[in-house]
Amino acid sequence: MAAEAESARMGEDTDRETISRELDTDAESPGVEVAVAVAGIEGRDAADLPAIHGCIDNVLADLFSNPPSPEARMRVEFTYEGYRIAVEQNGTATFSETT
Repeated sequence: MAAEAESARMGEDTDRETISRELDTDAESPGVEVAVAVAGIEGRDAADLPAIHGCIDNVLADLFSNPPSPEARMRVEFTYEGYRIAVEQNGTATFSETT
C-alpha cells in the first residue's frame, strides 16, 4: 500500500509545472537566494516572505562551500512557501508548486 501511495504521489509531481533558477553558490546566505527566487516567481517582495529555517540555510551553505565530487550529484529537497524546492550542488534549483 505504501508503494502505491508513493507511486501516486510521484505521478502527481510530474503533472506540476517546474521552474528552474540558478542560485549564486558564492552568496553569503543561500536561503536568501531561495527566498528571492520564490519572490520572483510569485511576483512578491522577498522581504514579505518568512525566513527560511536556519537548518536549511546551513545545509545549502555547506553544499555550496564543500560540495561532493560531481559524480555524487548531491541534491537537497525541501518545501517552502508552497513550493517543493530541489537544489543541486552546482546551484541549479527547481521549484514545483505543491498541491
